[in-house]
Amino acid sequence: MVEVLEGIPLLVQQFIALFKKNILLSWRNKKSFFGQLFSPVVFILLLVCVDKLMNSGFGSAGTIDVHDPEAFIIPPIPPCETKNFIQLPCYDFAWSGNQSPRIQSIVEKIMLNNPGRPIPSEKVKSFNTSADVDDWLYREPMHCVGALHFIDKSATVISYGIQTNYSSTTIRGVSEDPLFKFQLPFQIAAEREIARFLNQVYVPDPNLKWSVGLKEFAYPATEYESAFDLAGLVFLLAITMFPFISQMSSLVGEKELKLRQVMSIMGLYESAYWLSWLVWGTVIIFISSLLTVALGVISRFDFFVHNSIVVLFFCFFLFQFSMIGFAFALSTLLSKSSAANTIGFFIFIISYVTGTLVPVDLVKMFPTRYRILWNFFPPNIFSGVIQVLQAATRTHDDKGISWNNRNKCTGIIFPPDGPCSTMDDTFKWLVGNFVFWFLLALYLDNVIPNSSGVRKSVFFFLNPRYWTGSSEGNSAEGCICTSEVPLLDEKNPDDEDILEEKRMVKDQMRENYNMNNDSNIAVQLRGLAKAYPGTIKLKRCGGCCCTLTRTSTYHAVKGVWMNFEKDQLFCLLGPNGAGKTTLINCLIGNIPVTGGDALIYGNSVRSSVGMTNIRRLIGVCPQFDILWAELSCQEHLQLFGSIKGLPSSSLNSIVKELLAKVKLADAARVRAASCSGGMKRRLSVACSLIGDPKLVILDEPTTGMDPVTRRHVWDVIEDEKKGRSIILTTHSMEEADILGDRIAIVAKGKLCCIGTSIRLKSRFGTGLIASVSFAESTSRQGDAITEPHHEAVKQFFKHHLDVVPKKENKSFVTYVIPHEQEPFLSEFFDELEDRKYEFGIADIQLGLTTLEEVFLNIAKKAELENALTEGNLVNITLTSGQTLRIPNGANYVGVPKTESEENPRGLLVEVLWEQDDNGFLTISGHSKEYPVPPNAKIVASTAKSSGNPQLGKPEVGIIYDLTDTEASNLR
Repeated sequence: MVEVLEGIPLLVQQFIALFKKNILLSWRNKKSFFGQLFSPVVFILLLVCVDKLMNSGFGSAGTIDVHDPEAFIIPPIPPCETKNFIQLPCYDFAWSGNQSPRIQSIVEKIMLNNPGRPIPSEKVKSFNTSADVDDWLYREPMHCVGALHFIDKSATVISYGIQTNYSSTTIRGVSEDPLFKFQLPFQIAAEREIARFLNQVYVPDPNLKWSVGLKEFAYPATEYESAFDLAGLVFLLAITMFPFISQMSSLVGEKELKLRQVMSIMGLYESAYWLSWLVWGTVIIFISSLLTVALGVISRFDFFVHNSIVVLFFCFFLFQFSMIGFAFALSTLLSKSSAANTIGFFIFIISYVTGTLVPVDLVKMFPTRYRILWNFFPPNIFSGVIQVLQAATRTHDDKGISWNNRNKCTGIIFPPDGPCSTMDDTFKWLVGNFVFWFLLALYLDNVIPNSSGVRKSVFFFLNPRYWTGSSEGNSAEGCICTSEVPLLDEKNPDDEDILEEKRMVKDQMRENYNMNNDSNIAVQLRGLAKAYPGTIKLKRCGGCCCTLTRTSTYHAVKGVWMNFEKDQLFCLLGPNGAGKTTLINCLIGNIPVTGGDALIYGNSVRSSVGMTNIRRLIGVCPQFDILWAELSCQEHLQLFGSIKGLPSSSLNSIVKELLAKVKLADAARVRAASCSGGMKRRLSVACSLIGDPKLVILDEPTTGMDPVTRRHVWDVIEDEKKGRSIILTTHSMEEADILGDRIAIVAKGKLCCIGTSIRLKSRFGTGLIASVSFAESTSRQGDAITEPHHEAVKQFFKHHLDVVPKKENKSFVTYVIPHEQEPFLSEFFDELEDRKYEFGIADIQLGLTTLEEVFLNIAKKAELENALTEGNLVNITLTSGQTLRIPNGANYVGVPKTESEENPRGLLVEVLWEQDDNGFLTISGHSKEYPVPPNAKIVASTAKSSGNPQLGKPEVGIIYDLTDTEASNLR
């Protein structure tokens, strides 16, 4: 036997196994994995593109301090084609005053002396007056960039005016300023040529030069809004929220698919589970934070270049770290992964809204208590620190926040005389947020009822046994109190075997029977009960009137007393809704018990400490396969083996052995999503057997298997009985008959019978099955003669046992012999054996009824009792065409209004029932109509609705209770 790990070594091994599981699942869900890991690449590149688009064509000279601006030469008159939205053909300028020769000479000089580009005559248009220019500009809009208007007033005075379109236009981010591009070049050209003309006429100076420059006033550094200033917060939130949403969705997904529940049943430490997700999330956000800072620096945003990269890294890392704790807390409140995604994106939107509408300089004005509450939402802290870092790099001259001054107020947002929050304060708040939300997650995970209703007390952490792991007797710590739901009054069962089982359990309780890992009794049920409280429903009575009705308490398990012994397979049978799965869920801790108790190797299911010990001892194959679609068969067994504490040195060999046992060795590396239904069931069986559990619970383990594989799995289960107890639930009577050492049938939450297969058949079967086969004899003509033999045998059975054949053909006749005839069978069969040759009998076989017949009899009885109480009716159509309503499980049903002189009590039919694929009783057929036997008893309590016939509905049949002899003589 392999020694399993315990304590700290087991915790470490479980953590490593779960961490590997997280890596495998992430790698095999590449889209989600790369989305959260490389989201910084996408969003930073997108931000760079937006920034380039917004700032193309703008210089950065005006964004720094200028104490002595440099002068620059005004450019010449530009070509008209350079103006935005100009229409072709175009003119560089138009002018008026062409009636004056002096003005014509000046315009010619403007065209000739335009620096770097003489203006051709066809690009200039002349007019007589300014009014003429206006008329032309009106008729031909957007064909000229400007106009010069000259007036020759006197010999020494020539005046001029400039006409340009002063509207500033922008194309693809490039703005056009008409003042500097057109008006000033026109002004300089006109003044230069007028001055030269007058100088040559009146004061000749050949060295006259004309050079005019422009110099701005000195100005301080100006702030400008880049793409990062406008959209940086939303992009950074998007980067940092990806891991948060992904991790929360993964946590809720494992809970929704009950994968975590299965691991807990296998003995998983809660600390190992949370630690594995914490470390995995930390690795992801560490890489994401590094990428964000590196790409920001490469993109040359001032925010990343001027602020300390260490400060930036800690901002991103610690914010995402606090969001891990926040994700853990939210995951305890959600049950659907789709809801987790929705909530995640909603939090992203709320984060952006609060970050933009409530700036950090407004938050500092809040009263202290409100600021503290505000900071418990991690995105609020992150938005504030981003605003501080942005303010520290608003201009190119700002030096940002360095690592050395992280504990100092910047003075940019926080004034010296007001409340101040340093980067160190921010880091402390983010770490504190993680601690708060992580501890809250652990608390909520324990006190909020899970999908099965299990929870701990709200003060569970105050109980020393929670921390020490010790157990005092059958502590009910951690269970829902039995007083919350009313229980049924306990009554002694009518069945002698059930009564004896209950007496045995109570005797062992009085004697303080020592149940430990080596005891012969593996599981002991002590009046185990599970009830669900009624629900309140709103019922509309008519119009707007409504009434509230409360449904009655539903008792799923009704005080079961029973022992499950070691080295045996105990089979639980029952129709759907009988309480089998509920009972098993109580044993494995999936749902809390309402009353009574169950001990598994001495550990109470009512104690959280006891359940911790129980889960180390059990293996479970659930009713439905609970597997990771992305993990292979081998990886599932390795994971569960590690959780069980199998040492790594022997784990692989044990896994290979188990895979071979269930015929999955060739499919070891096949992922569960690619396995057939039968392969998944075999994998679930193998998972339940790993770790050498003392108790194995198999809930319908062979569902979906082909007959050959089913037989093989039966052999595996039979071999695994040694040294452990196995509890099996199934709808297959053949499976129960072959595997079950003891069998119990439950119906409507009650234990109906218990014992070996033979015991149940002898007690609850309709009797013994006698089958007589005939030897073929021939006449002289060679024809087979069987009819006389048949009649002789039938008369013999009728005369001695008062029975008629149940089945017959030319080769054999089958009888069901009632139990009351058993005392006469010895003499009867001795005489029949002596007369074999006379009757032409080849063989006589005598056996018990089948287990399926026993099951149907028990199930029909329970269904009938329940139907008579609650009025559950189904329709049956007779051979005559008449339709009756009958209670579920009714065996013999009288047809109303069929009394006659020949049949004074009327007619009845035998209703045949079977179990469908889902485990429910359903009508499979019915007999022809027979006269009601004279002494047949009518069931005392008929269905509720039988006394209230409803218009348009079929009549309710009359329920009879026939003896075996009466039933046999119907035929």
